[in-house]
Amino acid sequence: MKQSEKAASFALPDDTPLARELADLSARRRALAAVEVEFPGHTRVMTISNQKGGVGKTTTTVNIAAALASLGGRVLVIDLDPQGNASTALGIPHSADTPSIYDVLIDGFPISDVVQTSPESDRLFCAPSNIHLAGAEIELVTQVAREQRLKTAIDEYVREQETPLDFILIDCPPSLGLLTINAFTAAEEVFLPIQCEYYALEGLSQLLGNVKMIQKHLNPKLHLSTILLTMYDGRTKLAQQVADEVRSHFADEVLQTMIPRSVRISEAPSFGQTVIAYDGNSAGAIAYREAAVEIVRRSQNDAGAAAGDTGEEA
Repeated sequence: MKQSEKAASFALPDDTPLARELADLSARRRALAAVEVEFPGHTRVMTISNQKGGVGKTTTTVNIAAALASLGGRVLVIDLDPQGNASTALGIPHSADTPSIYDVLIDGFPISDVVQTSPESDRLFCAPSNIHLAGAEIELVTQVAREQRLKTAIDEYVREQETPLDFILIDCPPSLGLLTINAFTAAEEVFLPIQCEYYALEGLSQLLGNVKMIQKHLNPKLHLSTILLTMYDGRTKLAQQVADEVRSHFADEVLQTMIPRSVRISEAPSFGQTVIAYDGNSAGAIAYREAAVEIVRRSQNDAGAAAGDTGEEA
């Protein structure tokens, strides 16, 4: 056999799963590099919630926030989970003596007094959690307007911004207590991450029931606007079945983008980073950036539809 024939026999075929995956990632990176989005000009307040734990709620919050900032948006993450994982992932100090969202809820601090800028971007901000937040559920019981305290603080913070925020994302604890009720009362949109695994829809009916309760008694504007499928493994039939089932029930709310299972996504928080900063060329980072583009474009479409309705009425 000639030397050239030997070399050809050991060359990596173009039509292998790995080669196809690399080509797909490369094409998606190029498409994202060419994307231009326009933010709607008002602040969208979204609470990221799911009563079922382990679905990638905090991971989704911080990575969507970082992806939105990478697109040019100004984004505030409010870490309402006493574990403080969102603060950690954004590289924000949150020791016991750090001013935090606890001080806002219990002592009436302005949010501007506790907000820190993430080292990842000067457009990415965080109101951190700390260990004191674990006792806030009990302390809130005796507070005046206990369900409205976060909403009041957010409204004041938004009004005082010289340059408007584009998004406020609230990371909730995985339970329906006064912290989560505060988040639901403060937001207009519920953003729901759903894991592409067995029992994915477990607790969803409870969440929707809670949303209806909040709509009726505290916040009529609250609605489920966005569902993101996470931890998707395309090699399994189960993941595709779960995705199909969710889409059949919530066709308008589910994003086309699905977040794959990814080692890089899991590794990033241990370095105090989002996957966008940790490995921006990884499959997970690309997927979160694609999801962020979808979210922004949906707000553009909603604004356009609203303008059209106004024109028709006129």
